[in-house]
Amino acid sequence: MQQTDEPTGLAKVLMPVPDPHPDVFDRQWPLRVADIDRAGRLRMDAAARHIQDIGQDQLREGGYQETHPLWIVRRTMMDVIRPIEFQDMLRVRRWCSGTSNRWCEMRVRIDGKRSGGLIESEAFWININRETQGPSRISDDFLAGLRRTTSVDRLRWKAYLKAGDREDSAEIHEYPIRFTDIDLFDHVNNSVYWSVVEDYLSSYPELLAAPLRVTLEHDAAVALGDKLEIVSHIHPAGSTDRFGSALADRAVRTLTYVVGEEVKALAAIFPL
Repeated sequence: MQQTDEPTGLAKVLMPVPDPHPDVFDRQWPLRVADIDRAGRLRMDAAARHIQDIGQDQLREGGYQETHPLWIVRRTMMDVIRPIEFQDMLRVRRWCSGTSNRWCEMRVRIDGKRSGGLIESEAFWININRETQGPSRISDDFLAGLRRTTSVDRLRWKAYLKAGDREDSAEIHEYPIRFTDIDLFDHVNNSVYWSVVEDYLSSYPELLAAPLRVTLEHDAAVALGDKLEIVSHIHPAGSTDRFGSALADRAVRTLTYVVGEEVKALAAIFPL
C-alpha cells in the first residue's frame, strides 16, 4: 500500500500486485501483430486497449456487465519497465487500488511471460449512468468486491497536469481524427490518445530504451471533425519544480491536446 511518506502526484508509487489474492483478476493471451511497432515492441496504445479489455472481461465474468456497463477513464498512468516483445504470451492482472462511491482506481500489470517484459498501470475510472451520461453510484455489492484489495475508500480526483502554452512550445502539430477512432460514447477512444504519445516518442527512441512513465489525463472529449492539435514542451532537468520536487532532477516532456482554445487532454512523459 502507498504510505504517507511516499511521493505523490506524477511521482506516486503504484500499489504492488497482491499476489496471490483471490480477487486479483488474472488472464493470459498472446501478443499479436497489430499491437507491436516495427521493432516488435508492445505499443502503449495497444497496452491501453488491453487495459480496457481486461476491465470488460472482469465485468462480464463477475456478472456486472449489465448493471455497470459504461465507464470513462479520467487518467491513466503507465510505466514501461521493460519492453514486451512480439510472440510473447501476456499475463494480465487487474485489481482495485482505491475506491469511492462513483469511481475507482484500477491497477493493471502486464507481464511478458517469455521475454520478462513488464508494463505497470493505474487508471482512474468513473462509472457512468446510461441515461444521464453522468457519474453514477457503484452498487454496494460491486463496491464490496473492489474493496477486498484496497483500504483506500475515500478516493478523490486531483489533476496532476496543467496545460502548456502555445507561445513557448517546442512544437505544435495537427493530429487527424479518423472515423475508426470514435467509440460508443461518440468521441475518440482512450487508446487513440496513446497513439499520439507513440507518435511523439517515435522521434525520441532513446526514451523507450529506459524505464519510462507516461501519465495521460482527459479533460474533455474529442469528436469526429475536430481539428486536434498537439502542443509539446520539454522541461529540462532542474528547470522547474512544477511537477513536484521528486521530479526536479529529470527532464519532463508534456503534450497538451487542444481543439481551438479548449484543452482536451494532457500527457507527461519522463524516465523512471
